[in-house]
Amino acid sequence: MGIKENCRNELRAAVRQLSDRCLYSASKWAAEQLVGIEQDPAKYTPSHTRFQRGSSSIRRRFRTATEAAFTSTPAAGVSHVATPTVPEDDNEAIDSDFYLLAKSYFDCREYRRATHVLRDQTGKKAVFLRCYALFLLLMRCWGTSINTDTIGGVSVLLDQKAGEKRKEEEMIELEGPLGKSDVVNLELVSIERELSALRKNGSIDSFGLYLYGLVLKQKGSDNLARTVLVDSVNSYPWNWSAWSELQLLCTTAETLNSLNLNNHWMKDFFLANAYQELRMHSESLVKYENLQGTFSFSNYIQAQIAKAQYSLREFEQVEVIFEELLRNDPYRIEDMDMYSNVLYAKECFSALSYLAHRVFLTDKYRPESCCIIGNYYSLKGQHEKSVMYFRRALKLNKNYLSAWTLMGHEYVEMKNTPAAVDAYRRAVDINPCDYRAWYGLGQAYEMMGMPFYALHYFKKSVFLQPSDSRLWIAMAQCFETEQLHMLEEAIKCYRRAANCNDREAIALHQLAKLHAELGRSEEAAFYYKKDLEIMEAEEREGPNLVEALMFLARYYKAQKRFEDAEVYCTRLLDYSGPEKETAKSLLRGIRYEMDVEHLPP
Repeated sequence: MGIKENCRNELRAAVRQLSDRCLYSASKWAAEQLVGIEQDPAKYTPSHTRFQRGSSSIRRRFRTATEAAFTSTPAAGVSHVATPTVPEDDNEAIDSDFYLLAKSYFDCREYRRATHVLRDQTGKKAVFLRCYALFLLLMRCWGTSINTDTIGGVSVLLDQKAGEKRKEEEMIELEGPLGKSDVVNLELVSIERELSALRKNGSIDSFGLYLYGLVLKQKGSDNLARTVLVDSVNSYPWNWSAWSELQLLCTTAETLNSLNLNNHWMKDFFLANAYQELRMHSESLVKYENLQGTFSFSNYIQAQIAKAQYSLREFEQVEVIFEELLRNDPYRIEDMDMYSNVLYAKECFSALSYLAHRVFLTDKYRPESCCIIGNYYSLKGQHEKSVMYFRRALKLNKNYLSAWTLMGHEYVEMKNTPAAVDAYRRAVDINPCDYRAWYGLGQAYEMMGMPFYALHYFKKSVFLQPSDSRLWIAMAQCFETEQLHMLEEAIKCYRRAANCNDREAIALHQLAKLHAELGRSEEAAFYYKKDLEIMEAEEREGPNLVEALMFLARYYKAQKRFEDAEVYCTRLLDYSGPEKETAKSLLRGIRYEMDVEHLPP
């Protein structure tokens, strides 16, 4: 049996089991990967599937690069251990009726009732559901930020108004001296104690281990949580929610490499996602391209490839991938806010308008939809309306990182720096690795005339994203301010920017100007010449071109290289204004000195 058929069978069983355990998000993820596997042509003709072989040049390019890697070995070309046997569910008759009743309560978000019904049940499914229901209840009482993908797609923080009101009342009633209920803490300890005992006597399954890892993570026991979650994914690798929690605990590459994970194809999904979060975008891209050899029609993998390329600022390819995603899945909203960012950066008014209308008609009460509409109004220059939609996104999900960052950008445009600082700080509180928010804080403090503070935040942003030329340029400009005037440090930053594919063509010109200011004519000429070559290749005109020609004409005249100087002066004659008169004067001086040189002694 081939790797594709193995994956297909495993995922089919996983979809049923994950749904049965109320892990709806993990079940959805598994189902999406299931349909992402290339179907058997004998069973699925083009008329029975919406995917057509060869429909995408992007997919063809990725497939041809990886077909050989998948002919005999699983994804990524590594030797995998034997696929774990999908565990049989426990079907004790004593649990069945109680379990079904409790699951009905759980689906209706009546977590206390579900916990009560299962209080005396000992089956693994019953124990998991009872502890899980209590855990979700505690998170709601705390008002804790929980990724709904992580908790099985059950919306804890996004209840309807009645649910929100009940949550606030519970928080007020249960709030202790440190902002959390003492009773809730005790209940969380009791869950941990029960799951720990089950783990010690070996009567806990992979789902119980997953829940145990969640509890340990909530308590701050990260090391033990990692160990428990590794045990969970090794025994049942198809639970994407467990992988997601494990990834959140891997904040460094060293931690990631220290995990003792079995070589299963799900590990490749995990590593690809973890590399992306650790800003190892090239490594992530390689992993996802390899996975496409098996999951040839996975929209999820397509979106993740787009994310990696977005981080590498390959906007043209990102746009192509998202256009194809919308053709395959016209009602998709996930990740479309990133597509809107690309359209915003490219100033594609009509495309962004079309995307905003499409998501509005599909589901206007999604944070992604609100962010897309916010970007649309921002591009139109209607910043107040843009802020309104970003605020709406945050009402739907107060921890939606993009909304905080984008709202900070809008406040900067509106010159409301205190509000911008507050928005950016909320963003870095949610994700301290968000370089855009740190960069925004630097910009805000620079606008307030506080370059020392700005420099602190710019340094944080370049540490997180050292390959982004814009961040190095911002830090260099901060060093150039009157308060700092650290020109040598600015030069170092501009050099880094020039080596990071400076698309705005700022770094070379600034390097030339700074060297000229410091009296380093040879270095200044070197950078002016490089900048001039790039401007000519890109057929750009403007004051920078004139400035480079003027400096090089004077430099070569001073170096007695009259022929080179004459070339640059002649080019300046094509411009009107004072530079033309200056060029004429320089030419007269050049010719006079050339005549003097040729006079007999």
